[in-house]
Amino acid sequence: MSPGDTDNDIIICRCCEVTRGEILAAIADGATTIKGIKIRSEAGMGLCQGRSCRRLIAQMLAENRPLSDIHSPTARAPVRAAKIREYTGEDEP
Repeated sequence: MSPGDTDNDIIICRCCEVTRGEILAAIADGATTIKGIKIRSEAGMGLCQGRSCRRLIAQMLAENRPLSDIHSPTARAPVRAAKIREYTGEDEP
């Protein structure tokens, strides 16, 4: 980091090169969830899918929003192919 850099120039999401300032701008714009920050700034949408920056973003959200404004994240179940017989209970031929 060079002497002219500020805290807002710190990169939080390395995959998408999203800075602290961009995330704070998303929070100021009304984001109340990590998904809201993702939509506004693309943070967490890179190769790691937020595994390296999600905690930092959540911490920033908690520090800059009243607790009553923050909404819990929703998780999606992993997607995998399933055979119909797994649901119907039929034996394999």
